[in-house]
Amino acid sequence: MHRRSLTFAIAALTATTLTACTAGTSGAPALGSQPKPSGSASAALPAATIELWHGFSAPGEVKAFEDAIAGFRKKFPQITVKLVKGVEDDQITQAVRGGTAPDVASSFTTDNVAQWCRSGVFQDLTPVIKQDGIDLSVLSAASRSYTEFEGKRCVMPLLADSYGLYYNKALMKGNAPPKTLSELTALAKKLTVRDADGTIKVAGFIPSFQYYENVPSHLAPMVGATWEKPDGTSAIGSDPAWKQLLQWQKELVDWYGYDNLEKFRKSLGQEWSAANPFYKGKVAMALDGEWRNAMIGNEAKGLDYGTAPLPVADDKPDLYGSGFTAGTVIGVPKGAKNPQAAWELVKYLTTDTDALVTLSNALRNVPTTKASMESPALEKDANFQTFLDVFAHPKTSTMPSNVNSAFNQDTLQEFFVRWEKGSVKDLDAGLAEVDKRIDDKLKLSGG
Repeated sequence: MHRRSLTFAIAALTATTLTACTAGTSGAPALGSQPKPSGSASAALPAATIELWHGFSAPGEVKAFEDAIAGFRKKFPQITVKLVKGVEDDQITQAVRGGTAPDVASSFTTDNVAQWCRSGVFQDLTPVIKQDGIDLSVLSAASRSYTEFEGKRCVMPLLADSYGLYYNKALMKGNAPPKTLSELTALAKKLTVRDADGTIKVAGFIPSFQYYENVPSHLAPMVGATWEKPDGTSAIGSDPAWKQLLQWQKELVDWYGYDNLEKFRKSLGQEWSAANPFYKGKVAMALDGEWRNAMIGNEAKGLDYGTAPLPVADDKPDLYGSGFTAGTVIGVPKGAKNPQAAWELVKYLTTDTDALVTLSNALRNVPTTKASMESPALEKDANFQTFLDVFAHPKTSTMPSNVNSAFNQDTLQEFFVRWEKGSVKDLDAGLAEVDKRIDDKLKLSGG
């Protein structure tokens, strides 16, 4: 399961490392530099041992990878695949710089893709994709977007996350899940329970930007907010959708009372534990990712809940059904000792339907090809189907690839928190200042 909210600190640290990074000068052959084996690739590839680094660490997650590459081992019996678990982005970057790169590496976050593509930490896959005739239209537009930068596709999408609304059926008291922001506001107020002194006992919905998954990237698709102008500079101050989102959110925060809401929020259990407030009936509706289904099955058996797409701006009903997506990416680092074998493994894990379905069934993330999402072997119920539908929606969006992705998100998140506290007196001026910080950083990064 992906713990997206835990990656930002890692991503921020990695971004700093990457800014000054130039990929290692290993003498290993570059991907696509050697002639393509004639005849069957499975027979023509020489025997080799390749190493795959990934971020998963739980026993079930590690086993999922082993199960997924079983078919690859059958197809390429001469290739030995060694898995290294629990690897973070900065370890990949440092290994490439130090000339000790693995053959294949995978990352939980897309925040470093732009830096990796630009600096050459991961090799451009475009030549071998064309060479092997891979049709990238089998992938969603969003997943194609977050795996390339400046014309280079240096990674492929492996599994994806998509975001929707979870709701406690008992607490909903027969109400349908909201489809618009005004419906969400009305229902949140209706379902909130307070003590006589006003202390919140049950929140219909927690609008705080400090609550778990309520980060700008996840919320932006609810109003169709954009991050960048066509020239790559920040659009946050000029896109009225951001102002629409913030004004909606502040109205609901003020209805609860900021101090009252903060007292309630801080009393709640940990997001990644069996004490999660959604499990405990303390929150009626919550924004979350598809992985929560698996966590509920493990930690809150018997919880009667449903899922739906996130509500959207009242004046943009065509957005309903869409949402935010990002995902795990995988590629061949510079300096891989066996790049052709490494590419065959990357290709297998990202395009083979059985491999993707095996991973999705075990990890409960969204598979990224149309065939894998439609496979009868994919385990899905109505609650998981919601997230497959969100991922496949043509208006579902992602963070644009940017060398300062983590910085941009952190900058906006900091402003969001100041806004909900009431510390921002001039919203337009505040958003303009966010633009300036982001654009100044871009200039320093050579954007």
